[in-house]
Amino acid sequence: MLRILTAGESHGKGLVGIIEGLPSNLAIDIEKVNMDLARRQSGYGRGGRMSIEKDTIEIIAGMRGGKTLGSPLAFMIENRDFENWRQYMDPIGENSEDRRVTKARPGHADLTGVQKYNFSDVRNVLERSSARETALRVAAGSILKQLMAVFGIKVASHVTAIGAVSISTQADFGRLAEADASEVRCIERAAEAEMISAIKAAKAAGDSLGGTFEIQVTGVPVGLGSYVQWDRKLDAKLAYQLMSIQGIKGVALGEGFDSSKKLGSEVHDEIFYSHEKGYFRKTNRAGGIEGGMSNGEAIVIHCAMKPIPTLYKPLKTVDIESLESVEASVERSDCCAVPAASVVGEMVAITVIAQEFLRKFGGDSVEEIYKRWKDYI
Repeated sequence: MLRILTAGESHGKGLVGIIEGLPSNLAIDIEKVNMDLARRQSGYGRGGRMSIEKDTIEIIAGMRGGKTLGSPLAFMIENRDFENWRQYMDPIGENSEDRRVTKARPGHADLTGVQKYNFSDVRNVLERSSARETALRVAAGSILKQLMAVFGIKVASHVTAIGAVSISTQADFGRLAEADASEVRCIERAAEAEMISAIKAAKAAGDSLGGTFEIQVTGVPVGLGSYVQWDRKLDAKLAYQLMSIQGIKGVALGEGFDSSKKLGSEVHDEIFYSHEKGYFRKTNRAGGIEGGMSNGEAIVIHCAMKPIPTLYKPLKTVDIESLESVEASVERSDCCAVPAASVVGEMVAITVIAQEFLRKFGGDSVEEIYKRWKDYI
């Protein structure tokens, strides 16, 4: 069973991740992981933290000579800003009270977190609930992306809307590589300019913007996931993990909510057969998943992200110490993180695919898995 564990606070010494269940003999290109970490940190609308942190991965255990050993892979991403926060985030000694937070921010985990864990300082909540944690999931997903590439499985993403500005066309997988050339990861240049203008306006007003992005996964074989039990359905697993990304409020497969407005004849993908292709479909409205299983078509996922709740023009809240009405605390934050979230979503999606792929074809080494996959194909 492949699983990911993460630990670390936003301004702590560093972030630590463990991947358990990786096969042996997988060659990992660390620079490719660092490139994906850099993709997560890019994007118009990001805050000042991105100019401080230049995330890179350090492998601690589970590799030798550039290849995995089959044992748990442990890695770390240093928080370079920790030196500026040492007196506030020391895990052992007394912490300075200067950065104590009592004004819970609406839309964050702040208030519910201090109630749940019996804290008097919101910082104990916000440090871990921060989207800084997603750096670990990008690193883990990048490693699993390299594993899936061995079997011809690829993943890509792009931003489809920021605020009220949306792209006008449906993109095929080949065009998604263009997203990284855009400051907002948008493949339509006219929409890109409008998105940047919308972010500028929101930032000037002390506000924030959300949006939507699309993920596509190609090369997925027929039969990942299962219909035989509710918790084995592939679409359910994708929705579960993608919804765990900070700020994601909606996940849809294929035509998603739009399919509810149409007739069945306009929604379902007709099935054909030829000696050259075998079974195939001329459309992919289902988004590559039917009955909880991959059907061989590209998996297409849409995610909706809410506006970031930390506002430089803060909303009203209650001070948890005085119980007085106050303006919410302002932590250093982005104005729009949809482009970054699309990269995170990409890596989370490939993580789920890798988990289900290994569930079906699993073995102790890459070579053993490859043989089982070839026999099935």
